[in-house]
Amino acid sequence: MKVDAQGWLDRARCVPSPNFDARPPATAIDTLVIHHISLPPECFSGDAIERFFTNRLDYQAHPYFQQLRDLRVSTHFLLRRRGELLQFVGCEARAWHAGASRLLERERCNDFSIGIELEGSGRTLFTRAQYRRLATLIGALRAHYPLRLIAGHSDIAPGRKDDPGPFFDWGELAPALRLAGIERLF
Repeated sequence: MKVDAQGWLDRARCVPSPNFDARPPATAIDTLVIHHISLPPECFSGDAIERFFTNRLDYQAHPYFQQLRDLRVSTHFLLRRRGELLQFVGCEARAWHAGASRLLERERCNDFSIGIELEGSGRTLFTRAQYRRLATLIGALRAHYPLRLIAGHSDIAPGRKDDPGPFFDWGELAPALRLAGIERLF
């Protein structure tokens, strides 16, 4: 996998989201934030996630979608259950994935992080294909950015978020993180 000058990966399916803006000047992109998402909850098929991140979700298609109506969010990457990799925002831009957040002494984690969503929930195991593709993605991103930290959304927004949840196996990622020199603080 190769990353271009705008932070787009050559091996990801590009689904551009309008939900991004510029990072603050001279900000080092040094953190990965891991999330999970399923739309509707516990549903692992269809295009609702893509539609949500691109402001095209049909809010009448499912009762749960009504609460998402006014949200404008995105992520850099989405890993589907079978390992398909989608990219919504170039890594040089700030995706709107973390919201109000704090890592160590730094607020606004969107400023300095890359968001990675895994299709899943807090009640199901993630797939081997997702872990394999995530390890490859981490290596490709580390080759291009000065990544040094990784956190779950729950780590940077405790009490507000619970993803990636108890079924995300951090141990599965440990070899890839060691190889890339990336540390998990929590």
